[in-house]
Amino acid sequence: MSALEITEETKVSEILDEYGDIADVMEALGMKRVGGLSFRRVITKAITVKRAAKIHGVSTEDLIDKLHVAVAQIESARPVTEI
Repeated sequence: MSALEITEETKVSEILDEYGDIADVMEALGMKRVGGLSFRRVITKAITVKRAAKIHGVSTEDLIDKLHVAVAQIESARPVTEI
């Protein structure tokens, strides 16, 4: 499985699709949780990481760094499948 490359142009919905709910990461940066995961998947289809950072008044670099840490934790917790 190839990991999703998270850049400022990555759609937040792509991150949700690949890694599930990341609201805890966003809240750690002071971003407010908006609705449930299903609702967030819909409203984030057109929002990039850069735009989400701007909307919430956080640094794009800080958001990307936090997302990379969260993704690494999620990846390490996923079961390893044999090929």
